[in-house]
Amino acid sequence: MIYLLLSILCSTLILVIFRIFERYSINVFQGIVYNYITACAVGFLIFGDEWNNEHLAQGTWIPYVFIVGTLFISLFSMMGISSQKNGIGITSVTVKMSLAIPVLAAIFLYNEAVYWSKVLGIIAALVGVFLITYPSKKGKVKGDKSSVLFLLALFLGSGLLDTIINYVEKVAAGELSLALFSALGFGVAASIGLIIMFYRSFRKEIQLQKRAIIGGILLGIPNYFSIYFLMMAIRFSGFSDSVTYAINNTGVVMASFLVGILAFKEATTALKIIGGGIAVIAILLLTL
Repeated sequence: MIYLLLSILCSTLILVIFRIFERYSINVFQGIVYNYITACAVGFLIFGDEWNNEHLAQGTWIPYVFIVGTLFISLFSMMGISSQKNGIGITSVTVKMSLAIPVLAAIFLYNEAVYWSKVLGIIAALVGVFLITYPSKKGKVKGDKSSVLFLLALFLGSGLLDTIINYVEKVAAGELSLALFSALGFGVAASIGLIIMFYRSFRKEIQLQKRAIIGGILLGIPNYFSIYFLMMAIRFSGFSDSVTYAINNTGVVMASFLVGILAFKEATTALKIIGGGIAVIAILLLTL
C-alpha cells in the first residue's frame, strides 16, 4: 500500500509543479525534455549498481523500453495539441478515463477474479474521475476529424502506456530491475525530446530558456518516482492489477482536486463535489 500512496503523492506533485511552470512562464516542452533527462539521471544515480550486462540477454524488455519512451514524449505532444483544439477540460477527461483500458486488460489478460465490490468500485472510480475532471464550462469538440482523432489517440495511447508498463512488470522485465527500466524509458523520451528541441531551436522556432532547466529538474524527480512506485505497487501492493490502477488514478484525481481547492483557491462545483464523494466510495470499495 505504501508504494501506491507514494505514486499518488508523486503524481499529484507533478501537477503542482506544472502550475509553477505556468506562474513563471516556463516553456512546457523544454521543461518536459529536461524533466526526462533528470528522471533518467535519478534512476541511474540511485539504482545504477543494479545494472548487469546479462540483463541485455534476459527477458524481452528491450523493445518495450523504446515503446514506452516514445509514448512518453508522443502523448505529451498530443496533449498539448488536443488542449488547443478541444480545450484542456475535455483533454483531461479523455486522459483520465483511459484508466478503463489497463483495468480491463488486467482482468482479461491475467484472468483476475471478478467480484461485485471490484466491479462496483471500478465503475464508481470511472464516474468519480469523470465528474471531477469534467470541465466546469461546457467544452465542445470541434467538428473536424483531426480533433476527434487526437482525443481517440490520447485515450488509446494513455491506456496502452499503462497496459505495457503492467506487462513489462509481469512478463518482459526478466531480471532487469523496475528502477532501471523506468530510467531507460525516460532516457529514450529524453533523446527524442532533445532532437526535437534542438531542431526547433536551429530553425528559430523556439528560444531556449535557462529557467526551463530548473523547472525540468524539479519535475523530473517526482516524475521518475511516480512511474517507479506505480510499478512497485503493481508488484507488491497486495491488490490485483485492475484495482491498483483504479485506486492510483482515482487517488491522483482526488488529491489534485483537493490541492487545487486548498492551495490554489480553485473554484469548485456541485458536480465536482459529488464526483469527489463517489471517488471516495470507489476507493473504499476497492480497498476493503
